[in-house]
Amino acid sequence: MDHRPLGRSGLSVSAIGLGCMGMSEFYGPSDDEQSLATLAAALDLGINFFDTADMYGSGQNERLLSRFLKGRRDKVVLATKFGLVRGPNGERLGVSGAPDYVRSACDASLARLGVDTIDLYYLHRVDPKTPIEDTVGAMKGLVEAGKVRFLGLSECAVETLKRAHKVHPITAVQCEYSLWTRDHEGGMLAASQEIGAAFVAYSPLGRSFLTGAVASTDNLAEGDFRRANPRFQGEALVQNRRLVEALADFAAQKGVTSAQIALAWILNKQDHVVPIPGTRREKYLRENIAATTIRLSGAEIAALDTLFAPDKVAGPRYAPAGMAALGH
Repeated sequence: MDHRPLGRSGLSVSAIGLGCMGMSEFYGPSDDEQSLATLAAALDLGINFFDTADMYGSGQNERLLSRFLKGRRDKVVLATKFGLVRGPNGERLGVSGAPDYVRSACDASLARLGVDTIDLYYLHRVDPKTPIEDTVGAMKGLVEAGKVRFLGLSECAVETLKRAHKVHPITAVQCEYSLWTRDHEGGMLAASQEIGAAFVAYSPLGRSFLTGAVASTDNLAEGDFRRANPRFQGEALVQNRRLVEALADFAAQKGVTSAQIALAWILNKQDHVVPIPGTRREKYLRENIAATTIRLSGAEIAALDTLFAPDKVAGPRYAPAGMAALGH
């Protein structure tokens, strides 16, 4: 497994990480024992970068990771996030970056994870009610207290990143990035590189859409959030399916899968980007890891850029409430 630097932290992480969200929520029913087996397999196969958040399953995902981490903590670069607040029954309560909440959220995550220190602690979404200087100031206090090693931001504005970085070095920025979500090209991708931060790409497979596995939402489980995602609806779905069919043709010519091309495109295009595809199954885990060995020429990258030009992708990447939380 190739490795990439995690910003200027001095940490080296596997060229792809593992996003753990789907093991607890958002993509239909899951099996904890199967997820634990996949987590263990990921580590055995060379992945050392694992990503969770306190809101995934209302803390359940962090508890799942705590089981995996026992006896393995020193082999793992552990990232979690805070800021999207949920109630005891999973209800969404908004966003908070208030200093007191920063401290209490961290303590709660440490307890659920069963660890003394979090390697990378992200603000999941920026709280527009709290100056970023105040939020990051409180996060800096966690570093000084030894509870957190490095800081990150997720889905923030470029100007917010620059302001935050003045308070304390930002080691990583996490944003959605894939062939069909290229909002951050020329913006956050460049800004993160400028300050020496890694760019961690979540949903690099377009929530499995780029794999060709989702032909219709009719086949998705009840409660799967893609059932309400605009890109999976009506005419948008029809238009986006054409892109995926073209991607499948491209992959077939290379003798690999669509998922592998989607990951290879990211890895070959940007050397400070670390994609974190999520999966609950070892089969797909192995497929994703194999993508790190695929080399794409400049002409092939340009062809994929053209095929997935942003104006060819139909629908916003979230419903209105989700879009409203981005870019603060």
